Amino acid sequence: MRALHVRRLALVEYEDGLRAQRLLVEARAAGTIPDTLLLLEHPRVVTLGRGAQPSNVLWSRDQLGARGFEIFETDRGGDVTYHGPGQLVGYPILDLKPDRKDVRKYVASVEEVMIRTAADFGIGSGRMAGRIGTWTKAGKLGAIGVHISRWITSHGFAFNVSTDLRDFGAIVPCGISDAGVTSLAMLLGSAPPMAEVEERAIANASAVWEAEAFEVPPELETVSIVVLRGREVLLARRTPERGGFWQILTGRREPGEPAHAAAARELYEETGFAPTLDEVRNLGYVHSFALDPAVVRREGPPRFAHETAFAVRVPESSEVRLDPGEHDAHEWVEIDEALRRLPFAGLRRAVQLANSLRAP
Repeated sequence: MRALHVRRLALVEYEDGLRAQRLLVEARAAGTIPDTLLLLEHPRVVTLGRGAQPSNVLWSRDQLGARGFEIFETDRGGDVTYHGPGQLVGYPILDLKPDRKDVRKYVASVEEVMIRTAADFGIGSGRMAGRIGTWTKAGKLGAIGVHISRWITSHGFAFNVSTDLRDFGAIVPCGISDAGVTSLAMLLGSAPPMAEVEERAIANASAVWEAEAFEVPPELETVSIVVLRGREVLLARRTPERGGFWQILTGRREPGEPAHAAAARELYEETGFAPTLDEVRNLGYVHSFALDPAVVRREGPPRFAHETAFAVRVPESSEVRLDPGEHDAHEWVEIDEALRRLPFAGLRRAVQLANSLRAP
C-alpha cells in the first residue's frame, strides 16, 4: 500500500500555497517525499484557470481589492473559482505513475473524495453530466481544478464547509451561470467543525487512493515580529548561508514556549529591543508556508513553518543591535518598500496588519 503524507496547514496565503506546491512537485519527482495531501484554507482570492474567460470575473480589480480579495492566474485546468475562509482546500501531490495514468479517472477520484466526505455528514451529492465537481440539488458543493505534469498532480479541490456564499458574487463560478453554489453549513443549518471535515477527507482520500495516511506536523513552529518606528518598518537581511533575503524579524519557538514569550525573546536577541510583553502585540494572524531547501541552503525536501505574527512600535531614536549570526544588514524602510522586498506573502500580510493597528 502506498504512503500518503497529510499536512493540515490551516491558513495559507494563496501565493505561498502555489510556492509550496511547486516545491512538493519537485520533491515528489525526485522521490524525496511520498504522495502528499495538503489541507488548508486561503484568505479571499479569485483564481483563473487555463480556460478562464475574463468576463466570468464580475468585479473589477479595484472592487476586489477594496473587499479584501486577491486575484491570480494559475496553471490549473478550468475556469474561474473562489477560495476563502470556511472552505476546505485540498492539494494532492500524487505521482500517478506507473498504474494511475488516466486523467479522467484521477479527476473522478477527487470527486469521489468529496462525495464520500459529504455523505459522512448526511449530505447526498454526486456528479453532473458534462460538469466537473461535486453537486447537490441545492447547487455545487465542491469544485475541482487540477494540473498534471510528468504525471504528478497539483492543485485539487475546494469543498465548501462554512464558506460565505455571498463571496461567490464576485465571479461566475467555473463559468457556469445557470447553477448556484452551496455549503455544508447551508445544507445542514450549521457547519461541522473544520477539523472533523478534514478528518473525514483524510480517511476518504486514503480509501479512494488506496493509501495509508500519515499526518506530518510542521517542522518549524515560528514567530514573526513587525517592528515599526514611526512610518517605517525594520527589515533584516539574512546571511548568505541562511538565504540572503530580506525579512521582518522571525525566529523559532522553543518546545513548550508560548508564542508571545518567543516573540519578546527573539526581539531582544536579534535587535536588543526589550519592550514589555504588553507592548508586543499579537496580530491574530497565524499562517503556514514552505521553505525552499535551495534558498535556505539545506538538503532534503521542503520544510513547513507554522508562524504566529506579532508587532511592536519602538521610539524614533531606537538603535538596532543586530545579531551577526543571523543577519548581515538591516534597514528602516517605508511600508511600500517593505512589501516589495519581502519574499513571502504571509510576511507581507503581517506588515499590512501591523500597519493598520493603532498605536497603543
